Amino acid sequence: SYKQPSAFIVTQHPLPNTVKDFWRLVLDYHCTSVVMLNDVDPAQLCPQYWPENGVHRHGPIQVEFVSADLEEDIISRIFRIYNAARPQDGYRVVQQFQFLGWPMYRDTPVSKRSFLKLIRQVDKWQEEYNGGEGRTVVHCLNGGGRSGTFCAISIVCEMLRHQRTVDVFHAVKTLRNNKPNMVDLLDQYKFCYEVALEYLNSG
Repeated sequence: SYKQPSAFIVTQHPLPNTVKDFWRLVLDYHCTSVVMLNDVDPAQLCPQYWPENGVHRHGPIQVEFVSADLEEDIISRIFRIYNAARPQDGYRVVQQFQFLGWPMYRDTPVSKRSFLKLIRQVDKWQEEYNGGEGRTVVHCLNGGGRSGTFCAISIVCEMLRHQRTVDVFHAVKTLRNNKPNMVDLLDQYKFCYEVALEYLNSG
């Protein structure tokens, strides 16, 4: 992010055979948020990788459902994650934010306002739960355009909060230097500017 190096871990939606690895990544890299920008679609090898109740076990990794809440285009779910092979580490509380306002057929989200709300909810959770130190896993179908758009807008909003300046080009360029398919459509690049303007207008 703008102030915290390596704040985001960007990846594709877990495949049926990588769900265990996904949760291990969340645990091992001290992640406190997961942002989901695509639909569950088994036909596209995008399975539901979390429990709706109870506990899912992936080897020694246990993922326990705690609660869920639906607010407009965002489903937020809280999980407790525990590594039975390392009981001394205790458990990690992670919140998943599933964004419903970006249908698969669209290049950009339906609403700038609701996407900005997603950014703010993630920021608020990160700040409240871990003092802004925890990492955020961001995933979409291919770990590219959608995830990059989220990260770029998050960085731009952070710039505005701390410096009152907007540099979408720099934010996107920095992301693409690390992963060339981030923000891979012109419409997504334009959307970053539009949400930055929405952020300024919303105070």
